[in-house]
Amino acid sequence: MELKTVKDVFDHVTKKQRLCSSKFHEAIEQIGHEIEQALLKLQTDAAHPDYKTILADLKAKLKEIAPLSQLEPNQKELNVALSKYPKQLEKSFDPDISKAYRNVDFDIHTINKIIASHLYREGLFHVGDCFANEAGVAEAAAVKSQFMEMYLIVQAMTTHNLEPALHWAAANSEKLRKNGSDLELKLHRLQYMEILQEWGRDDALRYARTYLSPFASSHMAEIQKLMACLLWAGKLKSSPYSDLLSPINGEKLAEEFTKQFCSHLGQSCESPLSVTVAAGAQGLPTLLKLMNVMMGKKQEWQSMKQLPVPIDLDKEFQFHTIFVCPVSRDQATEENPPMLMSCGHVLCKQSIMKLSKSSTKPFKCPYCPSEIEASRCLLGEVNSHGSESSVVMGK
Repeated sequence: MELKTVKDVFDHVTKKQRLCSSKFHEAIEQIGHEIEQALLKLQTDAAHPDYKTILADLKAKLKEIAPLSQLEPNQKELNVALSKYPKQLEKSFDPDISKAYRNVDFDIHTINKIIASHLYREGLFHVGDCFANEAGVAEAAAVKSQFMEMYLIVQAMTTHNLEPALHWAAANSEKLRKNGSDLELKLHRLQYMEILQEWGRDDALRYARTYLSPFASSHMAEIQKLMACLLWAGKLKSSPYSDLLSPINGEKLAEEFTKQFCSHLGQSCESPLSVTVAAGAQGLPTLLKLMNVMMGKKQEWQSMKQLPVPIDLDKEFQFHTIFVCPVSRDQATEENPPMLMSCGHVLCKQSIMKLSKSSTKPFKCPYCPSEIEASRCLLGEVNSHGSESSVVMGK
């Protein structure tokens, strides 16, 4: 709703600006037209020009046009709209975000290592070197050579040079298969299509026999489709397989290569720093509203172990499961961890204590007929990760 309001105000400003600009151009064109007419008269009557009469007529027409009186109302409306826009921005977007975070002691050295690693991951190697040297985190450069190799290969792919990528995929084919990736086949497919288009049917067929035949047993349908392309040599763009020539195939393949390369290094495809910032920006509005409410009630959240409101993040930011007790509807915490009962159902510790009434007598599981003894329930561990938590069952 707030973004819609800001957009409406912005659209109003742009509308007034276009109207004002249009009026200015009309006035300038009218003034220019009258001046040109006056000059034409002076040139026509060059022998005996009546300067006074011509200039008097020009002055009268310019006064009749009265550009200032036409432009002033539109300019005032534009100024009013412009003055309201920053006020709406301040109202919709609180510029003071410092109240939405806790005073936490950070390890500056670790933070600098994360920033340097982020720069290397983004391909900003020179900037990363400068930052690492000035911040005193030279050890962060350990990942530089790895990501430099990745960027060199991706850069080659953008220029239709697939040899480095094919060499890397062949050297890591076993790991790619374990990951369920068919990256190597896709690289050979793209190379095959480029050979077929540039060099012709014979060269493409020789390449297929050498590099595509090993994939025939597991990807027969794909190989048959590629062999059918041989019948359309020289006219692939008008064939049923023209989609194989789309430039987007190379772009997607570069993205998949980056993902598999990072997985090979034991790294996430996205930079942890960029993911953290993006998740924080998404949760910021909720935190700001919470802080406004708590400040009104004079409550302090620095000592809270758990937020009183949920922070809804997109699925891309959810990396761990959350256990919520099906009886109390409370999320598991370190003080109230999940517990596995002998029947296989899981409840939070406080729910089990209430059901057993803190005694050694068995109680009935709320979800099955089994009789449960509290002393035989397995205690779980809660590993907190921001607003997420993962449950590990143990004795």
